Amino acid sequence: MRTLVNIPAYNEAAKIFNVVQQVKLAGYNVIVIDDGSVDATAQEAQRAGAKVLRHFVNRGYGAALTTGMNWAQQHDYDVVVHFDADGQHEVGDITKLLAPIFTGVVDVVLGSRFIKSDPNDPNSTRMTRIKIPFVRRLLLKAAILFTWLFSGIKLTDAHNGLRAFSRAALSKIDCRQDGMAYASEVIDQIAEHGLRYREVAVMIQYTEYSKQKGESNVKKILLGLRFLWGKFVR
Repeated sequence: MRTLVNIPAYNEAAKIFNVVQQVKLAGYNVIVIDDGSVDATAQEAQRAGAKVLRHFVNRGYGAALTTGMNWAQQHDYDVVVHFDADGQHEVGDITKLLAPIFTGVVDVVLGSRFIKSDPNDPNSTRMTRIKIPFVRRLLLKAAILFTWLFSGIKLTDAHNGLRAFSRAALSKIDCRQDGMAYASEVIDQIAEHGLRYREVAVMIQYTEYSKQKGESNVKKILLGLRFLWGKFVR
Protein backbone atom coordinates (compact mmCIF):
# COMPACT_ATOMS: atom_id res chain seq x y z
CA MET A 1 0.00 0.00 0.00
CA ARG A 2 1.21 3.49 -0.83
CA THR A 3 1.89 5.27 2.44
CA LEU A 4 2.44 8.98 3.05
CA VAL A 5 3.83 10.41 6.28
CA ASN A 6 2.20 13.80 6.93
CA ILE A 7 4.31 16.17 9.07
CA PRO A 8 2.85 19.55 10.13
CA ALA A 9 5.61 22.03 10.95
CA TYR A 10 5.81 25.55 12.30
CA ASN A 11 9.26 27.07 12.85
CA GLU A 12 10.92 23.65 13.08
CA ALA A 13 14.12 24.41 11.13
CA ALA A 14 16.24 23.09 14.00
CA LYS A 15 14.73 19.59 13.87
CA ILE A 16 12.87 19.04 10.61
CA PHE A 17 15.86 17.90 8.52
CA ASN A 18 16.69 15.04 10.90
CA VAL A 19 13.05 14.05 11.34
CA VAL A 20 12.39 13.90 7.59
CA GLN A 21 15.68 12.15 6.90
CA GLN A 22 14.92 9.39 9.41
CA VAL A 23 11.43 8.83 7.99
CA LYS A 24 12.78 8.78 4.43
CA LEU A 25 15.52 6.31 5.38
CA ALA A 26 12.79 4.02 6.72
CA GLY A 27 11.35 3.95 3.20
CA TYR A 28 8.33 6.26 3.47
CA ASN A 29 7.20 9.14 1.31
CA VAL A 30 7.02 12.37 3.31
CA ILE A 31 5.00 15.56 2.98
CA VAL A 32 5.76 18.52 5.23
CA ILE A 33 3.15 21.22 5.63
CA ASP A 34 5.07 24.38 6.46
CA ASP A 35 2.41 26.28 8.39
CA GLY A 36 3.56 29.86 7.83
CA SER A 37 7.03 29.43 9.34
CA VAL A 38 9.32 32.46 9.47
CA ASP A 39 12.50 30.37 9.64
CA ALA A 40 14.07 27.89 7.20
CA THR A 41 11.64 25.02 7.91
CA ALA A 42 10.60 24.63 4.27
CA GLN A 43 14.16 24.71 2.94
CA GLU A 44 15.40 22.19 5.51
CA ALA A 45 12.50 19.83 4.80
CA GLN A 46 13.16 20.02 1.06
CA ARG A 47 16.88 19.45 1.63
CA ALA A 48 16.00 16.25 3.49
CA GLY A 49 13.87 15.03 0.58
CA ALA A 50 10.31 15.89 1.61
CA LYS A 51 7.54 17.21 -0.58
CA VAL A 52 6.72 20.61 0.96
CA LEU A 53 3.43 22.51 0.85
CA ARG A 54 3.33 25.97 2.42
CA HIS A 55 0.65 28.00 4.17
CA PHE A 56 1.38 31.69 3.68
CA VAL A 57 0.10 32.39 7.21
CA ASN A 58 0.13 30.29 10.37
CA ARG A 59 -3.26 28.54 10.28
CA GLY A 60 -2.68 25.93 12.97
CA TYR A 61 -1.94 22.26 13.60
CA GLY A 62 -5.29 20.96 12.37
CA ALA A 63 -5.24 23.02 9.20
CA ALA A 64 -1.78 21.72 8.34
CA LEU A 65 -2.82 18.09 8.82
CA THR A 66 -5.96 18.63 6.74
CA THR A 67 -3.91 20.13 3.90
CA GLY A 68 -1.67 17.07 3.92
CA MET A 69 -4.56 14.62 4.03
CA ASN A 70 -6.32 16.34 1.14
CA TRP A 71 -3.11 16.20 -0.90
CA ALA A 72 -2.76 12.49 -0.13
CA GLN A 73 -6.27 11.80 -1.42
CA GLN A 74 -5.61 13.78 -4.58
CA HIS A 75 -2.49 11.69 -5.21
CA ASP A 76 -4.10 8.29 -4.50
CA TYR A 77 -2.30 7.29 -1.32
CA ASP A 78 -3.71 4.30 0.54
CA VAL A 79 -2.58 5.26 4.04
CA VAL A 80 -1.64 8.53 5.73
CA VAL A 81 0.39 8.71 8.94
CA HIS A 82 0.47 11.77 11.20
CA PHE A 83 3.95 12.40 12.59
CA ASP A 84 5.20 15.35 14.67
CA ALA A 85 8.06 17.58 13.52
CA ASP A 86 9.80 18.10 16.86
CA GLY A 87 11.61 14.76 17.04
CA GLN A 88 9.59 13.23 19.88
CA HIS A 89 8.23 10.31 17.85
CA GLU A 90 10.05 7.08 17.00
CA VAL A 91 10.19 6.25 13.29
CA GLY A 92 10.08 2.55 14.15
CA ASP A 93 6.59 3.00 15.58
CA ILE A 94 5.19 3.74 12.12
CA THR A 95 5.21 0.02 11.29
CA LYS A 96 3.06 -0.63 14.39
CA LEU A 97 0.51 1.89 13.14
CA LEU A 98 0.42 0.44 9.64
CA ALA A 99 0.13 -3.28 10.44
CA PRO A 100 -3.58 -3.33 11.50
CA ILE A 101 -4.53 -1.23 8.46
CA PHE A 102 -2.51 -3.33 6.01
CA THR A 103 -4.27 -6.48 7.26
CA GLY A 104 -7.70 -4.82 6.96
CA VAL A 105 -8.50 -5.12 10.66
CA VAL A 106 -9.18 -1.41 11.25
CA ASP A 107 -9.57 1.91 9.45
CA VAL A 108 -7.71 4.10 11.97
CA VAL A 109 -4.81 3.41 14.33
CA LEU A 110 -4.03 5.74 17.22
CA GLY A 111 -0.73 5.79 19.08
CA SER A 112 -0.75 5.57 22.88
CA ARG A 113 2.12 6.37 25.22
CA PHE A 114 0.29 4.63 28.10
CA ILE A 115 0.16 1.05 26.86
CA LYS A 116 2.82 -1.42 25.85
CA SER A 117 2.74 -4.89 24.35
CA ASP A 118 2.72 -7.85 26.68
CA PRO A 119 5.92 -9.74 25.76
CA ASN A 120 4.06 -13.04 26.28
CA ASP A 121 1.20 -12.05 23.98
CA PRO A 122 1.94 -9.74 21.02
CA ASN A 123 -1.79 -9.28 20.40
CA SER A 124 -2.51 -7.82 23.84
CA THR A 125 -1.61 -4.57 25.55
CA ARG A 126 -1.25 -3.47 29.14
CA MET A 127 -0.99 -0.12 30.84
CA THR A 128 2.41 1.36 31.62
CA ARG A 129 3.54 4.44 33.50
CA ILE A 130 5.77 7.10 32.02
CA LYS A 131 7.16 10.23 33.58
CA ILE A 132 4.83 13.12 32.77
CA PRO A 133 4.51 16.30 34.85
CA PHE A 134 1.60 16.08 37.30
CA VAL A 135 -0.50 18.90 35.79
CA ARG A 136 0.03 17.56 32.27
CA ARG A 137 -1.01 14.08 33.40
CA LEU A 138 -4.21 15.50 34.91
CA LEU A 139 -4.99 17.30 31.65
CA LEU A 140 -4.44 14.12 29.67
CA LYS A 141 -6.77 12.19 31.98
CA ALA A 142 -9.37 14.96 31.61
CA ALA A 143 -9.03 14.74 27.83
CA ILE A 144 -9.59 10.96 27.97
CA LEU A 145 -12.76 11.45 30.03
CA PHE A 146 -13.93 14.30 27.78
CA THR A 147 -13.42 12.14 24.68
CA TRP A 148 -15.32 9.21 26.20
CA LEU A 149 -18.28 11.35 27.31
CA PHE A 150 -18.77 13.17 24.02
CA SER A 151 -17.72 10.60 21.42
CA GLY A 152 -18.33 7.30 23.20
CA ILE A 153 -14.77 6.25 22.39
CA LYS A 154 -12.69 5.26 25.41
CA LEU A 155 -8.97 5.66 24.80
CA THR A 156 -5.87 5.44 26.98
CA ASP A 157 -4.27 8.45 25.25
CA ALA A 158 -6.60 11.01 23.69
CA HIS A 159 -4.01 13.49 22.37
CA ASN A 160 -1.20 11.53 20.78
CA GLY A 161 0.09 12.96 17.50
CA LEU A 162 0.89 9.56 15.98
CA ARG A 163 -2.08 8.34 13.94
CA ALA A 164 -2.69 6.35 10.76
CA PHE A 165 -5.69 6.44 8.42
CA SER A 166 -6.77 4.09 5.66
CA ARG A 167 -8.11 5.31 2.34
CA ALA A 168 -11.66 4.57 3.57
CA ALA A 169 -11.09 6.73 6.65
CA LEU A 170 -9.59 9.54 4.56
CA SER A 171 -12.69 9.65 2.39
CA LYS A 172 -14.97 10.15 5.41
CA ILE A 173 -13.07 12.32 7.88
CA ASP A 174 -13.79 16.02 7.42
CA CYS A 175 -12.33 18.00 10.31
CA ARG A 176 -12.95 21.75 10.53
CA GLN A 177 -10.81 22.65 13.54
CA ASP A 178 -7.66 24.50 12.44
CA GLY A 179 -5.83 24.40 15.78
CA MET A 180 -4.97 21.79 18.39
CA ALA A 181 -8.67 21.06 18.94
CA TYR A 182 -8.28 18.93 15.80
CA ALA A 183 -7.01 16.15 18.10
CA SER A 184 -10.45 15.97 19.76
CA GLU A 185 -12.45 16.53 16.59
CA VAL A 186 -10.82 13.66 14.73
CA ILE A 187 -11.94 11.27 17.50
CA ASP A 188 -15.48 12.61 17.09
CA GLN A 189 -15.22 11.90 13.37
CA ILE A 190 -14.12 8.32 14.00
CA ALA A 191 -17.20 7.81 16.17
CA GLU A 192 -19.58 9.66 13.84
CA HIS A 193 -18.63 7.56 10.81
CA GLY A 194 -18.37 4.27 12.68
CA LEU A 195 -14.74 3.77 11.68
CA ARG A 196 -12.95 0.77 13.10
CA TYR A 197 -10.05 1.86 15.28
CA ARG A 198 -7.32 0.50 17.51
CA GLU A 199 -4.68 1.93 19.85
CA VAL A 200 -1.10 0.66 19.65
CA ALA A 201 1.81 1.27 21.99
CA VAL A 202 4.26 3.96 20.88
CA MET A 203 7.19 5.76 22.47
CA ILE A 204 7.42 9.49 23.13
CA GLN A 205 10.84 11.07 23.68
CA TYR A 206 10.37 14.18 25.80
CA THR A 207 13.21 16.67 25.34
CA GLU A 208 13.67 20.27 26.42
CA TYR A 209 13.08 21.25 22.80
CA SER A 210 9.77 19.37 22.49
CA LYS A 211 8.60 20.70 25.87
CA GLN A 212 9.28 24.28 24.77
CA LYS A 213 7.47 23.73 21.48
CA GLY A 214 4.38 22.24 23.12
CA GLU A 215 1.25 24.12 24.12
CA SER A 216 1.15 25.55 27.65
CA ASN A 217 -1.21 23.91 30.15
CA VAL A 218 -3.35 27.06 30.30
CA LYS A 219 -3.68 27.12 26.53
CA LYS A 220 -4.64 23.44 26.49
CA ILE A 221 -7.44 24.15 28.96
CA LEU A 222 -8.70 27.10 26.92
CA LEU A 223 -8.64 25.02 23.74
CA GLY A 224 -10.65 22.30 25.46
CA LEU A 225 -13.24 24.78 26.70
CA ARG A 226 -13.52 26.33 23.25
CA PHE A 227 -14.07 22.93 21.64
CA LEU A 228 -16.64 22.03 24.31
CA TRP A 229 -18.50 25.31 23.72
CA GLY A 230 -18.56 24.60 20.00
CA LYS A 231 -20.30 21.28 20.61
CA PHE A 232 -23.14 23.01 22.44
CA VAL A 233 -23.70 25.93 20.09
CA ARG A 234 -23.41 24.23 16.70
